[in-house]
Parts: sequence; C-alpha cells; structure tokens
Amino acid sequence: MIEFRDVSYTTEDGNEIVKNVSFKLSERFVVITGPNGSGKSTIARLIAGIIKPTSGSILVDGEDITGLGVTERANLGISYGFQQPVRFKGLTVKDLLSLASGKKLTTAEACSLLAKVGLCARDYVAREANASLSGGELKRIEIAMIMARNTKLSVFDEPEAGIDLWSFNNLINVFKELHESTNGSIIIISHQERILKLADRIIVIAGGTVTADGDGGTLYKEIQTPGCIYYRKGD
Repeated sequence: MIEFRDVSYTTEDGNEIVKNVSFKLSERFVVITGPNGSGKSTIARLIAGIIKPTSGSILVDGEDITGLGVTERANLGISYGFQQPVRFKGLTVKDLLSLASGKKLTTAEACSLLAKVGLCARDYVAREANASLSGGELKRIEIAMIMARNTKLSVFDEPEAGIDLWSFNNLINVFKELHESTNGSIIIISHQERILKLADRIIVIAGGTVTADGDGGTLYKEIQTPGCIYYRKGD
C-alpha cells in the first residue's frame, strides 16, 4: 500500500504544483486522471522518487520513503514507466529484460515476455533498444520490463502518449492482462476513457488537489458528464 500524507510540491521558481494531497492506495488497478497541467504526472514522479515533496510524507506498507531516491524505491518494489521511454544504445531488448528481472533470462523466457506485450519475439529479442524502435514498440518493451520485475507497485505515466492507435489498442490488452494477473497494484496516469474503464478506483486531480476519489465504475460515469465539477481547480 502506498500512502500520501499532506504531500505538496513546489518548483524552484515558486510554482505550487501539488497541494496537500492525501490518499491511501491498495487496490489492484488505480487510475489518476484530471485536466492537463493538474499535477498528475508530478504525483507519478513523486511516487517513483524522481522528485521529492516540498512537504508531507510518502509511505509504502507503513514505511516512510519520503527521503529515498529512485534506486532505493526500485529495490523496495516500485516500478515506473515514463511518458517517453528511455532508449538504450548498445543494449539489446533481451539485455534490458534480463536487467529488469534481476537474472540472466534465457531466450525462451525473454520471448515469452515479449509475446505477452504483443511483439513478435524473433523480430525483437536481439534488437538494440535504440532510435530504430518506434515509440509504441518502446512502450511495450518497457511494460515487458515491468512485468519481468513483477513488483508490488507499478506506475505508468500516460502510457498512451505519442503512440499510434494500433499500438494503443495493444496496450489496452496488455493492461487488461496485467490487471488480471498482477499480485500487486498498478497506478496509471491517464485521461483515456478505455483505461479509465478498467479502473478499480479513480482519483481526480485538478489544480494540484484531489477533487474526487472513489469506485472506478461509479466515478467513471460521473466524470463523463459535460462540465464535470471534478475537473475544476480545487480550492
């Protein structure tokens, strides 16, 4: 379980992005949504340890991790998928999957992971993870890496960003499988309806604050209403 206790984040130039946000997440599939610039991606980066709160505390299973960095949080079982996946010149896809799993994978094991994210293994397992791969391909490889880690908390920051419709449709299927098979929790930052429909729980962020938090099925219907009040800036 991850918990935010009155977490705020202010940039060096004084722009307050996140304002006294509190929540506890233990559901298997949570979507954090809201208008552009609302602070959603900042919350994802706070969870991963890429940035640290200006004030407040972040806990995992009751342990205060506020001061821990990215590597320390990864060692605790937190995975993070970037909006724009990182390219790794000189490393093959199989290398990356092995690094993610913490052991040297066989070709068959690497191929199995790639197949789960809709990639033809023989076309990718030995390829270098560099600029020759498209954004959609990298997204799916990154998800395969997170699956290889099998962590208790996986965070995806707008996984649909910058990919084509075909790749997005495949990502939806991957998230459905993750939802069904995961032993931990998945948090996705998104405003895409098809991802929102998968959620056990939805949290709406507007103006840096939580404006709604509840059951996914119920809240999904409410936020589809034109002029939804939850998308207005919090007080």
